[in-house]
Amino acid sequence: MKVYFKTFGCRTNIYDTQLMKSYVKNAVIVNDEFEADVIVVNSCTVTNGADSGARTYINHMKNSGKKVILTGCGAVSKGEELFKKSSVFGVLGASHKSKIDSFLASQAPFYELGDLNFIDKNIVSDYENHTKAFIKIQEGCNFACSYCIIPSVRGKSRSIDEEVILNEAKILANNGYNEIVLTGTNIGSYGQSNNSSLGKLLQKLGSIKGIKRIRLGSIEPSQIDESFKEILKEPWLERHLHIALQHTSQKMLTIMKRRNRAFKDIELFNELSEIGFALGTDYIVGHPGESEEIWEEALENFKKFPLTHLHAFIYSPRNATVSATMKQDVDGITAKNRLKTLKNIVYLNNFEFRKKNRVPLEILVEKRDDDGLYDGFDQFYNKIKISSKSDIRKEWILIKDYEVKADDNYAQI
Repeated sequence: MKVYFKTFGCRTNIYDTQLMKSYVKNAVIVNDEFEADVIVVNSCTVTNGADSGARTYINHMKNSGKKVILTGCGAVSKGEELFKKSSVFGVLGASHKSKIDSFLASQAPFYELGDLNFIDKNIVSDYENHTKAFIKIQEGCNFACSYCIIPSVRGKSRSIDEEVILNEAKILANNGYNEIVLTGTNIGSYGQSNNSSLGKLLQKLGSIKGIKRIRLGSIEPSQIDESFKEILKEPWLERHLHIALQHTSQKMLTIMKRRNRAFKDIELFNELSEIGFALGTDYIVGHPGESEEIWEEALENFKKFPLTHLHAFIYSPRNATVSATMKQDVDGITAKNRLKTLKNIVYLNNFEFRKKNRVPLEILVEKRDDDGLYDGFDQFYNKIKISSKSDIRKEWILIKDYEVKADDNYAQI
């Protein structure tokens, strides 16, 4: 039997897929979906669009004669519906990842969601086709943002034992992974149940031999405590932080049931910028209640943030959330224009940041593009394109001489 894993969504799903692969003993994992007998779809459900994308793929694979097993967040939100329609052969909850091998061999359709209280016991020691390694440090979220379905499909926040994480990091470092990316549903909540914190965990991870750089997934403004601030100048910490704002109007943050406060956020971002950090954020435009007045306030505040990276998108109603019950009062054209405005601001901010910070860049080269140039990311999470006669994939390179262009940095070695 041949099995193919299809991953949608976030870094946590990338980790979960790799963990599931490690449990497969009695099937051959292939890299071509059309060679496979069984397709395991690790799904995302953060938006209705994510559900739609997974459903389209599932239907395509089923129509191609494949047996499809659904797991991931979509297994909780849409699994029952798809199973009853026979769109999928089986539905496997995240707490059953360790049993994937037996479910792959099942001759009878199955629907096994499990529970949302699990903690992964095993670790990932290798990442196929990746230059960096991901470590999941926690699962779930205790926030109750009005637009978000994730707490209901991932459960409450719970942290993976510190010793398990440190052991996993040591093994990955010994296996040649010098860059570690910490991931989870809400990594800033790490340690709340065991008298620890993300900052304390980072201090221990940074002391592991072989780890050159640690990157972080998204964190919340309220989660940057003193223990986190203590490690900001450590050489192994990336000089880029992704801090989720979601909006910059206090009125809108209240509607969204967010915990962050707009003006405190501005202070925090400027404090981090002054010590050299590139800063990214998530942002939702067009959420119900985003009146012209609120948008003008948000835009005025947004311009005060020293943002260099942006993951912004237009709100779309997510079934089973509070926001989906609100009046959808921002039209599509207005939302698109607002999104474009924010992206243009950050695009120019990023260009100015790179021109002003002409420091040597530490690059982990990831791949060779179709244009023949190699690319990777520097310590500020900015992409650089490199011309080289030798194959430099997966190598660390220090680049002092490079050209800063509006789209990316460029170098020749």
